Amino acid sequence: MLRTFAEAAAEYCAGVEKRVGQSLGKMLVLGVLAGAFIAFAGVAASIAGTVGGKLATAAVFPMGLAMVILGGSELFTGNCLFLLPVLGRKCRALDAARCWIAVYLANLVGAVAVALLVTGCGVLDGIAEAAIATAAGKASLPFGTAFLRGVLCNFLVCLAVWMAFCAKSAGGKVVSLYGPIFLFVLCGFEHCIANMYYIPAGIFLSGGSQVDWGGFFRNLVPVTLGNMVGGCGLGVILYYLYGEKGR
Repeated sequence: MLRTFAEAAAEYCAGVEKRVGQSLGKMLVLGVLAGAFIAFAGVAASIAGTVGGKLATAAVFPMGLAMVILGGSELFTGNCLFLLPVLGRKCRALDAARCWIAVYLANLVGAVAVALLVTGCGVLDGIAEAAIATAAGKASLPFGTAFLRGVLCNFLVCLAVWMAFCAKSAGGKVVSLYGPIFLFVLCGFEHCIANMYYIPAGIFLSGGSQVDWGGFFRNLVPVTLGNMVGGCGLGVILYYLYGEKGR
């Protein structure tokens, strides 16, 4: 079963009001978990890609967002949709910004920790060359290219979050989110939290010889900005259609 879109907008706004009011400690723990969930999906997607190519990578990666949503954790990119309740005056912009910053930093910790652990225990040894190439490719993207790929990526990620929220059952949520995430991975768009795993993994595997932390941050800044534009842009559209103005 699905909620009506107006119903979903109202319930989403009410839920965000509670989420931004969580203690900082809880927010950070939930953010670390989400970063780790996305990183685990990245590990599995990379391994699948060596066997089945890009289609296999795109088929596996959506499980990351499924774990985030069903596990109740906090993901920065999905939380860009908080602009919907901010515009509807159900949530203060300052509270949303506080949540974004805390969750972003916590996502970084979770994703980098998984990158360190999986490279340290040898899980990626068999695909090290491909993992390093992926990291180097992302780190070498021009600013404008990384930004635009970030915009397109998070428009789809937040669409997946919205579609999953409209579904009432766990199975319905997974099915709903799967398509947009599959598309963003297949198209090669850029997701800042996923890159918090992919690029550090390449750094750890290469010892910094083929990709370094400077390249990581040169990718992370434009992709993060693009993700914010894409996600917040969808929030504006949803507010216009189904928020108070659209009722």
